[in-house]
Amino acid sequence: MTSAHVGRALADAAPVPYWLDRRERPDPLPPLTGAQTADLLVIGGGYGGLWAALEAKRADPERDVLLVDAGTCGWAASGRNGGFCAASLTHGLANGVDRFPDEIGELERLGRENLDAIAATVAEFDIDCDFERTGELAVAVEPYQLDGLVADAELARRYGHRVRLLDADEVRAEVNSPTYLGGMVDADRVAMVDPAKLAWGLRHACLALGVRVHEHTRVTGLRADGVALRADTLGTDPADLVGTAAPVGLAGSAVAAPGRPGVVRARRIVLATNAFPPLLRRLRVYVVPVYDHVLMTEPLSPAQRDTIGWRNRQGLADTGNQFHYYRITRDGRILFGGYDAVYHYGNRVAPELEQRPATFTTLAQHFFTTFPQLADVRFSHRWGGVIDTCTRFCPFYGTAFGGRLAYAAGYTGLGVGATRFSARVLLDLLAGGDTPLTRLDLVRRKPLPFPPEPVRAVGINLTRRSMARADARGGRRDLWLRTLDRLGLGFDS
Repeated sequence: MTSAHVGRALADAAPVPYWLDRRERPDPLPPLTGAQTADLLVIGGGYGGLWAALEAKRADPERDVLLVDAGTCGWAASGRNGGFCAASLTHGLANGVDRFPDEIGELERLGRENLDAIAATVAEFDIDCDFERTGELAVAVEPYQLDGLVADAELARRYGHRVRLLDADEVRAEVNSPTYLGGMVDADRVAMVDPAKLAWGLRHACLALGVRVHEHTRVTGLRADGVALRADTLGTDPADLVGTAAPVGLAGSAVAAPGRPGVVRARRIVLATNAFPPLLRRLRVYVVPVYDHVLMTEPLSPAQRDTIGWRNRQGLADTGNQFHYYRITRDGRILFGGYDAVYHYGNRVAPELEQRPATFTTLAQHFFTTFPQLADVRFSHRWGGVIDTCTRFCPFYGTAFGGRLAYAAGYTGLGVGATRFSARVLLDLLAGGDTPLTRLDLVRRKPLPFPPEPVRAVGINLTRRSMARADARGGRRDLWLRTLDRLGLGFDS
């Protein structure tokens, strides 16, 4: 595929997330001003914060719950991901077995129950988010990846997963790509969702139950204030954001605009800011923000759809170290993302980092390699977003201020489903009780911290280069990756 062809395919792609660039986006709610109080303050209006607010209100309808977000609910990772809602709480079964061998069976059961509960909530509140329990199809695109699929299938069956291995003809009958050499179907542990509509639906459900929500309200500091915790805020009227670098409704804490001060005194706080600079200093060593980038095609014609099949609408991912994930939308577009996981020195997070032309060009080239029969397809949207990763690649938990604040972070790109489970954990931690969830090693243990700069950036970028080298050398991992594996730090993109 020539660079000119790729350039034409990308020429009209809007530099905003497709999911958020639609008429269905709700109007922003007013920012918080003045002094307010709450039983529970939730900081962050992504999935983690929304689930925490919703579950808190369902457990105790009399509890006064207040949620604030620096942008609008779902504007960050929750509104720009691929929409893979997985049962796994540990970023995949293999990672869970390696890190939590004594309780992985329990974690798998809890994960399945969690996915069932998400489906039930979507139905209960009539959330129109295209929730489809389609499962996931993992595909091998290099010969060495076939042995990995066999090992993954054996492990999955050991824990009761309904998986099936496919040969090249069988997998291409599911989704037609000349790059596929084999595959593994996981039938029912992954659902596909429209991620922004899920966030908006959870927001609507919170409002319906009486949660107070203030958007464009950035928390600038936390401190103890007697028996309460105090959160200082700056609220920005959406009208003040017109003409800034980010569109109204997508703006976040990095957007410079006039702020109106406010303050909230709350008995308890849930902190759910994930990849963004943490309000707790202790979290800075545990979380690294990495940027993931995504393309969305224009809607495919019926003839184009016929050339690829994909009748069962599974989510797809290849099994390289640097892997792609992709799925088909309700209106017949293909989302294609992943491969690069880009870290910017000093944990930098900024709106301009969401656009990376070199990565979009690489993704487009890989798309046309995967589906050469779609050579005339163009891309309608291109965007990026920041993911919170930690050294164990699945969420970790903790408390501060004498147990009056609870936090979760480190989802590493698999938080669409796990955030609801985390919300339940955080509410248990705030209640101070000894529960089956708070006794889990997953909850009690912390990941290893990242080193300070410049060692942090050197290590991350060396790992990325080594993973690319492994993919080019038949999966052979070099000394650096083998060392990380021995330390329990091995990972993929």
